[in-house]
Amino acid sequence: MTPEELIKKVRKIEIRTKALSHQIFAGEYHSAFKGRGMAFSEVREYQWGDDVRNMDWNVTARMSAPYVKVFEEERELTVLLLVDISRSGLFGTSGKTKREQIAEIAATLAFSALLNNDKVGCILFSDRVEKFIPPEKGRTHFLHIIREMLEWEPEHDGTDIGEALRFLTGAIKKKCTAFILSDMLDSGSDGKPRYEDALKVAVNRHDVSVIRVSDPREKAIPNVGLVNAKDAESGASRWINTGSRKVRNAYSEWFRSSSESADSLFLKYQVDHVDISTDEDYVRGLMALFHTR
Repeated sequence: MTPEELIKKVRKIEIRTKALSHQIFAGEYHSAFKGRGMAFSEVREYQWGDDVRNMDWNVTARMSAPYVKVFEEERELTVLLLVDISRSGLFGTSGKTKREQIAEIAATLAFSALLNNDKVGCILFSDRVEKFIPPEKGRTHFLHIIREMLEWEPEHDGTDIGEALRFLTGAIKKKCTAFILSDMLDSGSDGKPRYEDALKVAVNRHDVSVIRVSDPREKAIPNVGLVNAKDAESGASRWINTGSRKVRNAYSEWFRSSSESADSLFLKYQVDHVDISTDEDYVRGLMALFHTR
């Protein structure tokens, strides 16, 4: 992509996301995420009706009277975008690749946060953390994130969501609102997600949501005869007889099973998530995510 093409693309995304954020998402984002974080404010004497779970037992013992901790809503959030830039994101059959769809969704979230005066940071990952952009405010920072998402060429080809989550947990100590934007196709040989342990730790420290982006052709193989298929991440290729119903059914079952395994994991750890395809407008998907909160 030439510098002129990049500038044009960045500008196009900025115009669209700015309009969406102003007209649709600003209020939804605010109501969905504002007030989720609670910060310690002070300790005061217990009053009738106070939640006993907020008792400060150390102060209570010292003062020989019941005291409770008082919390207040954190008005300023820190938003982290965990963006999958692995080679599988280059797949797309509907005029837009998964990576392009992810970049535009991430830009919309970033601009919504910007309107609410929140800090926004970004983790670009493949099977490694390729780049970390620390959380900051401002339009210049917002444009920097968009450029990196569009222009960054990953040094590695694979996908390791667990690695990105472990980096998040280690790099961001204060509770943040984190969005994972990926196809979430990261399973072990047993078909189960490889990132469960990392997700379990992350959700205990941060407010994590998942935006799973897919392409309609990933869900089922069309009958187009004998084709040579290449794995974008491993580079391995093999001939596949798509005319075989057995082959097509086996692939569809694998994709369905992988998706259901991830869904079960999200349910287990109470992770809000939404599925968005490359052939659909992501507005409805984001609105659904906001409303589930």
